[in-house]
Amino acid sequence: MLNSISDATLLALIGAIGGIMLGLAARLGRFCTLGAIEDFLYQDNDTRLRMWGLAIGFSGFGTFTLVGLGALDPAQTIYHLSPWSPVFGVIGGLLFGYGMALAGNCGFGALARFGGGDLRSFVIILVMGISAYMALSGPFASVRLIALSMTEIDTQARSYPQILSGITGFSDITLGLVISVALMALALWSRGFLANPKAILWAGIVGLAIISGWAGTQWVANNGFSASTVNSHTFTSPLGETLLFLMTSSGGGLSFGVGSVFGVLIGAFVGSLIKGHFRWEACEDPRELKRQVLGAILMGFGAVLAIGCTIGQGISAFSLLTLNAPIVFASIFAGAAFGLRQLITGVSFARL
Repeated sequence: MLNSISDATLLALIGAIGGIMLGLAARLGRFCTLGAIEDFLYQDNDTRLRMWGLAIGFSGFGTFTLVGLGALDPAQTIYHLSPWSPVFGVIGGLLFGYGMALAGNCGFGALARFGGGDLRSFVIILVMGISAYMALSGPFASVRLIALSMTEIDTQARSYPQILSGITGFSDITLGLVISVALMALALWSRGFLANPKAILWAGIVGLAIISGWAGTQWVANNGFSASTVNSHTFTSPLGETLLFLMTSSGGGLSFGVGSVFGVLIGAFVGSLIKGHFRWEACEDPRELKRQVLGAILMGFGAVLAIGCTIGQGISAFSLLTLNAPIVFASIFAGAAFGLRQLITGVSFARL
């Protein structure tokens, strides 16, 4: 049966399955990265932050298990193939986090909210997808590449387990599994969180979605008839890919990212119906819309510089324990904290 399905269609289906899981986690499990940061900083509640940490640890354990079984080659992933620039990681993460605070959502969160009828999030999706492609392959691409060549650090080790392996002599797979278990234990080190099985379940489902992306795309790369990349979920360039696909499939066909985007929309729609939360919403305040558009632009550019968003770097790359992941993670947190602080203290964006 699989022989009758094209590689592109199969990749899109794999992305859609994981995307549905992520969309359901957002609507039913309240999995939201900006919400996690806001709860932690202003509500003295670390439940959703621990969900994020547990999703990272669980996805990392599954990912390194795949590597140990020979079902995943990290060297074929974008996070190992792309040039490493910690400067870009910091700047991109700060821009993304700050833009996320202004917009009120990241790309993944905007998809989840749009799936529940929020038309304001549709604007964020459009603007973020366009701005990301402007930086990735549009008029700003050459400037980005020049700056990248000036800040790139040439290193053969692309993950912390690889570095520690050279120091300790243990295999990077073993170290990856140990670090992932430690991250899970740290996330679960709370009686309040342990007493919330729903949060633990949905964090696990998010991690499973990331693992399924790695396993599925690697299988297609190994067994398919056409060259394909090894990916897991991220929501920056896939937004632009989806726009291209909707406008002209010849300009941008089906892909794992396109399937992932549609999957999140489907999962979020179903989740909102289950919760009885689906309703059409629109922006009535021009200042709010202006802030959201600016935030979406910053997120698009920031995510391209950082090579990922809150899901792409914050979980997918983190599951590989790449050098860039914690740098981008911390920078996104810092940028979002600064943006939230400005909004809470009542700064005016009327002149922006």
